[in-house]
Amino acid sequence: MTQRLAFIGFGEAASAFAEGWSGVSARAYDHKTEAAGTRAGKLADYEQFGVLGASTLLHALSDSPLILSLVTADQALPAARAAAAVLTPGALYCDMNSVAPETKRAAAEAVEVVGGHYVDVAVMAPVHPKRRAVPLLISGPHAADAVHALTALGFVNIQMLDGPVGAAAAVKMIRSVMVKGIEALSAECILAADRAGVTDAVIASLDATSPGADWRGRFDYNLDRILIHGLRRAAEMQESARTLERLGVEPRMTRGTIAIQRQIGGRGLGSPDGLEAKLALLADAPEREVAA
Repeated sequence: MTQRLAFIGFGEAASAFAEGWSGVSARAYDHKTEAAGTRAGKLADYEQFGVLGASTLLHALSDSPLILSLVTADQALPAARAAAAVLTPGALYCDMNSVAPETKRAAAEAVEVVGGHYVDVAVMAPVHPKRRAVPLLISGPHAADAVHALTALGFVNIQMLDGPVGAAAAVKMIRSVMVKGIEALSAECILAADRAGVTDAVIASLDATSPGADWRGRFDYNLDRILIHGLRRAAEMQESARTLERLGVEPRMTRGTIAIQRQIGGRGLGSPDGLEAKLALLADAPEREVAA
């Protein structure tokens, strides 16, 4: 039986999930396709993955029993509210965006009031290279239905969390304090070591403290993540900061993470291979202010 679904947003995550699908009929709407000069290229991207690009959200969601929302953190709630105006009653709305629990609860309210079935889905690791094997954590009253639907699409690493909408998001947001925080901290450390001319000595000292840790590889990987995804990660960490504040925890370290992710990622430099190449690139490129 052909599985039918719709994507809201078709960036890195959505294309990773769609790659290699068979027996799936998918449509996608991404508001960036409406921007001048981008539509033709974006539609070609859809075709590459066997997905039909929709010119409107209504076209994408019409009669679709399953919706996967994969947009930037700041667009997660607007996307849910826009979808609520056109989705088919009874459709499963899987919100896979990295946002705070209260953001997902607000999105759920918009979707549920028109008869949609909202699901809180947390994507717990980078989508590459795992793609549909990436771990998913799901919560909310329609979690079991979502597990069934996503399993039929080839997702193989799904865990249900006993709790309401927002429970999976809380795990994701709090975990990100550590994951993205370590990225930012390692960037601060290795950039300082490079400027002091002691990179090799710092790495050797860390490796001696943690045998087998491969700190050179860690620094290289973490800088790669920030250079490529820093702006998106900064937006996600804003949601983590909101989560902490709602819990009565002052997000002091998280604010620093936001600043570093935004400052490095906002330069738009790309990410060359190798730690030394990344450090040379950052040393040569002037720092600039990036709007919050």
